[in-house]
Amino acid sequence: MIDLHTHTLLSDGLLLPMELVRRASIAGYEAIALTDHVDVSNIDFVIPRLLEVSRAITEDLQITVIAGVEITHVPPGLIGGLVKRARELGAEIVLAHGETIAEPVMPGTNIAAINAGVDILTHPGLITQEDAKRARDRGVALEITSRKGHSLSNGHVARVAMETGARMVINTDAHAPEDLISSFRAKTILRASGIPEDMIDGIMENSRRIIEGIRRR
Repeated sequence: MIDLHTHTLLSDGLLLPMELVRRASIAGYEAIALTDHVDVSNIDFVIPRLLEVSRAITEDLQITVIAGVEITHVPPGLIGGLVKRARELGAEIVLAHGETIAEPVMPGTNIAAINAGVDILTHPGLITQEDAKRARDRGVALEITSRKGHSLSNGHVARVAMETGARMVINTDAHAPEDLISSFRAKTILRASGIPEDMIDGIMENSRRIIEGIRRR
């Protein structure tokens, strides 16, 4: 399993970063991205600390750790500047908290994040075809999620992504150890989202391609 969206107690997760990494390793994860929630108040605090974790992880854990952030509940006009700031601070992957139907995210967040060039737009809710086409053109992946609440729109996201050719990934948005899932579970969620069997392995592989792209930067 490659999971590019998780949270630690540096935001609203339950575990220290290293404990989350250890539990993911034991669960058979190949790679994990630590992507705590940030806005203008804490971005300078979170990124250096997650980078310290990713650099400190040894081969003994047999897992790749990516340090990143999820820009969360930020007014659309500020998203571009925060994406730029995150990359300047060394974030290896930048996510944006999309317009999930489970939370009062500001309208316009999806397209602002896409235009800012985030790597993944998380749980994008009732994303429009126009925004999905823009994501396709900008190389922004749309997330299918195992997270309760956010997953209610998985079917819509999958359909729009398939219709427009936008890239998809599957993540957990894990906040607690029990949120971690197996590759088998991830594939089951993709099937339940209406994705044909012959596309599932390709979607799973998209996460690996994102990591490969990070390593080439």
